[in-house]
Amino acid sequence: MKKLIVSIIILTLTTSSLFAHVEHYKSFNNLNFELYRNGKLIGYHNYEFIRENGTLKVVSDVEFNINKLGVNLYSYKATSEEIYKNNLFYKFSSKTKQNKKDKYVNIVSDNDKNNLVIDGSSYKGTASKEFIVGTWWNHQIIKAKAQISAISGRIIQQNVTFVGKEQLNINGKNYNALHFNFASADNKLPKEKKLNTDIWYDEETHLWLKASFDKTGFWEYRIKNYN
Repeated sequence: MKKLIVSIIILTLTTSSLFAHVEHYKSFNNLNFELYRNGKLIGYHNYEFIRENGTLKVVSDVEFNINKLGVNLYSYKATSEEIYKNNLFYKFSSKTKQNKKDKYVNIVSDNDKNNLVIDGSSYKGTASKEFIVGTWWNHQIIKAKAQISAISGRIIQQNVTFVGKEQLNINGKNYNALHFNFASADNKLPKEKKLNTDIWYDEETHLWLKASFDKTGFWEYRIKNYN
């Protein structure tokens, strides 16, 4: 029965083309998230949706800092731009400053060869068009066999498990949410590179509501506001 419920939910949220149906987000112009570590607010992650002549541009800006006794222990800042044309993925680019280390990725869709071309700080090469950039706002990621790191271009084979339907209360607002767990398919990866993230999407609008993972502390993304 649980497998049947999972199949119905995934079928409802996806189609055969993983990069299609970004029109689900046509009513959203901005998504603003707060980022917490061990219950303490440390930063933000904002998305802006810009539409013009059949093109959707999703601009992202994220920044957080970990401080202790007035000393900055860790800093992170990244910007990205994700472009869809006629609801299909076209290209993605990002630049990240992780402490003093620079990371980047550029991804373009090669229609002639029906694949993606990746130039990143961790991976350079091609990938299947069925893979999806791991920016999380697009619920199509639940169907992908792999996600591409939005920081470095690394390809992460994944297993996605539907945990269940849940009621969430975030900043005093109630949501009917679908809870998924994303885990690395490769168990041989070192712990620091393994994916193990829980994601919640709104059942009706597919809005990304929350994310959490445990890695040198307990981290949470929580939706702050949207319009």
